[in-house]
Amino acid sequence: MRVVGRIPHPSITITIFEYNEKYTLKMEAGPMEQSYKITIDQIGNLGNLRKLVDEPFLKECLAHFNAMFLSWKATVERHEGV
Repeated sequence: MRVVGRIPHPSITITIFEYNEKYTLKMEAGPMEQSYKITIDQIGNLGNLRKLVDEPFLKECLAHFNAMFLSWKATVERHEGV
């Protein structure tokens, strides 16, 4: 797997990987990570993938990160002392 691009964002690290005719869009915020695997024949090229990473999509990703953090925090609190 090799890094083929990055997309700048103030609060998310966005990296694009390519491997076996697929792109992996990896987003990281703090200790949380989301990834999306997209076949190259599905979107054509790297430029098209970059276009898909628009503000509405990123807003949803931030909401997912928040939900992931709250889920993790809740389970840690339920199992304090473990």
